[in-house]
Amino acid sequence: MGTTTPYIDLVGIPSGQVTLSDRRTERSWTVDLAPFRLGALPVTQEQYAQLTGERPSTARGSDRLPVETVSWQDAVVFCNSLSQHEELTPVYGFDGQGEVVVAEPSANGYRLPTEAEWEYACRAGTDGPRYGPLDDIAWYRGNSGERPHEPGGRLPNPWGLHDMLGNVWEWCWDLYDPEVYGTYRVLRGGGWFDEHWSCRASVRRRSHPTFRVDDVGFRVARSMTG
Repeated sequence: MGTTTPYIDLVGIPSGQVTLSDRRTERSWTVDLAPFRLGALPVTQEQYAQLTGERPSTARGSDRLPVETVSWQDAVVFCNSLSQHEELTPVYGFDGQGEVVVAEPSANGYRLPTEAEWEYACRAGTDGPRYGPLDDIAWYRGNSGERPHEPGGRLPNPWGLHDMLGNVWEWCWDLYDPEVYGTYRVLRGGGWFDEHWSCRASVRRRSHPTFRVDDVGFRVARSMTG
């Protein structure tokens, strides 16, 4: 088990509104958002190992690569552990069957961003499919050499967030479509192996909360209550 509390740079995100859409159902919905904080970068292998003592990632060569091959459940446990190390109130709890539930929505600890928070932060006030030219802002199949890269090597969005598109897909808190997909959770952002059309602010992907693969990671958020 890790014993070191990793430093994670959080960026303050202002309140606002975002409209999300789903191409499969042709549905759109608008969400009002309170201010929150979001990691400037996805969580790295070094940060994950410092806290958990584990190195699940497939990619090797640098501790500063984004952690991947982590499930949604792994990400939730990381958030709670980081909260406890910093003596903050954990956001998540578990029921009698071991299923994750929200223990305290107003808690000041670390959590996954909601899908609406993620897209709003990714867009950073822009209204196009991306916040800049793809080759300048993202590692994707066209320029990645089919491998992940250290976060921060591409230009940030206008709010100072790096790698919101490309490099690794990122888990969000939300259920994707519980009536059709049950417990599947939302993934956002596109990854190092994806074609350009998957690396857009609006693209939604889904997977089971225990799913692990080498192009999926996460970044952490905190509510402004803390």
